[in-house]
Amino acid sequence: MRVKKETLSYLILGIIITISSLLIGCNKNVLEEEKQVYAWPIATASPEDTVTQIFAEKFAEEVEKMSDGKMIIQVYSNSVLGGDRELLESCKDGDIPFVVQNTAPQVSFIKEASIFDLPCVFTDIEDVRQTVDNEEFLSVMKDAYKKSGYKLMGYSDQGFRVMSTNKMVKEFNDYKGQKIRIMENPYHLQFWRSINASPTPMSFSEVYIGLQQKTIDAQENPYEVIVSNRLYEQQKYIIETNHLPHLISFIVSEKFYEKLSPEDQDIINKAAQVAIDYSRKVSDERVEEKMDIIKSTGTEIIPISENLRDEMIEASQSVYNNIRDVVGNDLINLYTNHK
Repeated sequence: MRVKKETLSYLILGIIITISSLLIGCNKNVLEEEKQVYAWPIATASPEDTVTQIFAEKFAEEVEKMSDGKMIIQVYSNSVLGGDRELLESCKDGDIPFVVQNTAPQVSFIKEASIFDLPCVFTDIEDVRQTVDNEEFLSVMKDAYKKSGYKLMGYSDQGFRVMSTNKMVKEFNDYKGQKIRIMENPYHLQFWRSINASPTPMSFSEVYIGLQQKTIDAQENPYEVIVSNRLYEQQKYIIETNHLPHLISFIVSEKFYEKLSPEDQDIINKAAQVAIDYSRKVSDERVEEKMDIIKSTGTEIIPISENLRDEMIEASQSVYNNIRDVVGNDLINLYTNHK
């Protein structure tokens, strides 16, 4: 593991030096008028055609514009600089200054991030955004991230996670025995078990084949992932469980951030907010587009009833209790106070 981390560090350093050399070479005729040019990586584990990538690109664009080209950020997607866990480790160490990722992998690093695994808290994405933007809630989360070595800039999203399946779900008992692929997250596992489904953690690369060969009946993801990976081709129904918002966090290495000048910090802060606002707008547009694509293929999109949602909440109280034991009542109350 140590060798792997050292190799990654050298790779990142090489990237920074190469980009910096190119930038300086392009401007050698006006060096006297130029300030130092910075070339920093921003990394994601997501594919290029995602809101995560759009966020990263918008942030890089805004930083360059606000700094008059003095601060350059290079975007690396598709786990080029590592998977989610490796990115978190490298960000904490200061090797990768900027990381954009879903909150689910952060639970092992920041216990408070498990608050986002509370099931069936929201039905409206605007309520989610108002909650995570709430000054008191955001302050608590920023403190939690800082203790773990990260500067939390804020959250965007890809809408809600929904269930795709070949078995109709209209009543609570319809979940029973459904073999559903989930992420490797203990709270996700507990939730699906609590509503009597049969959850199976599985590598995402195996999901399409698993659905095709009927080793699993269902899976859960935001609309964007369902469409970009054509999972709807193997599914008859999309059940709008909206059981979790698919949040995207933007974190900066605390070590890196503290070394920046106040002026550069201000640019980073402002560019981050622009990227958050922009990516949310794009996300809403893309959710509608993805839903239209799914409908055009004949796959049905089915909202769940309020009664069914209430039954799901009641059945999953053990998940609430376990997360409450980890994060405490105060954070639970802040996260659910929109009701």
